[in-house]
Amino acid sequence: MHTEETRFHYMDNLRAIIMTLGVFFHAALAYSPALHNLWFTADQVSSPLMDHVVNFSHQFRMPLFFAIAGFFAALLVERRGVAGMLKNRSRRVLLPFIIFWPLVSLAIILPIGWAVTHVQNPSPLLQFIAYGQSQPDAPQPPPTTAHLWFLYYLMFFYLLTWVVRILVPPALGLKLLQLHPLVLLCLLPLLLLPGLALVQLPFPAPDSFLPQLWALLFFGCFFTFGYLLYSSTAVIDYSVTRWHWLVIASLGAYILFSKFSPRPTGFEPVILPWTEKLVLMMSAATISVWMSVAGLALARAYLNQRHGFMRFLSDASYWVYIVHLPILLALQYWLLDQTGGWFYKYTISVSVTLFVCVISYLLLVRWTPIGWLLNGRRRDRAAGSV
Repeated sequence: MHTEETRFHYMDNLRAIIMTLGVFFHAALAYSPALHNLWFTADQVSSPLMDHVVNFSHQFRMPLFFAIAGFFAALLVERRGVAGMLKNRSRRVLLPFIIFWPLVSLAIILPIGWAVTHVQNPSPLLQFIAYGQSQPDAPQPPPTTAHLWFLYYLMFFYLLTWVVRILVPPALGLKLLQLHPLVLLCLLPLLLLPGLALVQLPFPAPDSFLPQLWALLFFGCFFTFGYLLYSSTAVIDYSVTRWHWLVIASLGAYILFSKFSPRPTGFEPVILPWTEKLVLMMSAATISVWMSVAGLALARAYLNQRHGFMRFLSDASYWVYIVHLPILLALQYWLLDQTGGWFYKYTISVSVTLFVCVISYLLLVRWTPIGWLLNGRRRDRAAGSV
C-alpha cells in the first residue's frame, strides 16, 4: 500500500507532458490534408506527414489522459475517501470548468467573426460559417464544451466512481490486474470495442453537452484502468523493458488503421462495410491501449524523479491546456494570409502559443488565486496532493 508521503513523479511528469503536447496536436490540425474541410484554421499549405502525426497520436493522447486521471482518483480515494475525492475534484475540475468554459468559448467565437470578414484565404469551414451567417434563417449551432470536454467527462467518471464502489465488489476489478500482463495487454483492446462500435472512426472529440455513450464506454475503460493501476502496476513493471515492442506493434496496427480509415471529403460521415469497420476498430483499440501503456512504462523508467523544470511544467500545464486553443486559433487565422511553408507556420504556431501561455501563467496565474484554484496551494502539493 502506498504511504501518505508517496509522490508519483512519473505520473505527474507524464501528465504535464501530455497536457502540453495538446498545443502541438491542435497546431498540427491546420496542416493536415485529411482535415482540410473540417478544421477552422485549415491552411492552403499542408503535409501528409501531419495526417499521420494527428491520426496516430489521436488514438492514445486522450486515453492516456483518462488513465492518469483514474490513477489520481484512486490515490485521492485512499487518502481522503470518496467524499474527499469528490470535494477535491469539484474544486480542481468542476469549478475551473464552470469558470473558464464561458471565457474560453467567447475567446474562440470572437476571432471567428474577425476571421470571416478579414482573412483573404479562409479555410473551407470559415467559408461555410460565412455562408451560414449570410442566411438569416440558418439555425445556430448548439454550444459545445470545446476542448474542455475532458474536464466535463471527468466529473461523470468521478461520480460513477462513487456509484461503482457501492455496487461492485472491489475484488472484481483486482482480478483483472491479477492476469499475466501479456494476457492483459491482449484483453484490454477487446474491452474497447463496444464503445468504438458506436462512433465514426477516427473518433471525434465528444464536445457536446449531451454525454455520448461511446465516449463514456471508451474513455471510461481507460479511467477504470488507471484507477486499478493504483492498486497494482504489474503491467507497467512488465512493460518497462518492453515498451519498444509495444511501440513497434502499435505502428504496425497504425498501418492497418491508415489502410482502412475513411477519407472524408465533406461533413457527411463515411459508412464502411462491417468487416472494414471491425479491422479499424481493432487497430484503433490496440494503438490506444499499447501506446498508453508504453507511455506509462517510459515515464516510469525515465521520469520517476523530481525535477525543477518538470515541476514547473506540471504546475503550468493545466493553465496551458485551458487557454492554448483560443490563442492558437487566433494566431493561425492570421497565418492563413501569410506566406511560408507548412513547417514554418507550424513552428510559429507552436512556439508563439507556448510563449504566450507560459508568460501569462507567470504573470497572471502562478502566484495568484487562479494558481491556487488550478494547482492547489504549494504546501498541499508538497504534501502529495494532486
